Amino acid sequence: MPRRKSRSKDAARSHRDQRPLGDVFGRTEPGPGTDETFIVRTVPGTRATKSYRCPGCDHVIPPGTPHIVAWAAHDGEDDRRHWHTGCWKGRNTRTITRRWS
Repeated sequence: MPRRKSRSKDAARSHRDQRPLGDVFGRTEPGPGTDETFIVRTVPGTRATKSYRCPGCDHVIPPGTPHIVAWAAHDGEDDRRHWHTGCWKGRNTRTITRRWS
């Protein structure tokens, strides 16, 4: 029985680059300190090309850092915020910095 030809690494890599950013549609989670529902997406480090300021700690998220993008479900994507993953997970145990409001 003949063996299958293995895929080249270049073919696998080009297929991987065509994937969308993290969670395409996002998931819903409760928001930071509110009763609102937020839509949350993960951004892998390979797709993070700009720096952002995290509203949870007010520090910069440098390019290449995996992080979370969240926005209120009723506001739409125009009001999205980029969070460090740890800051998003701890959003209910700390206060939000002034830049959020």
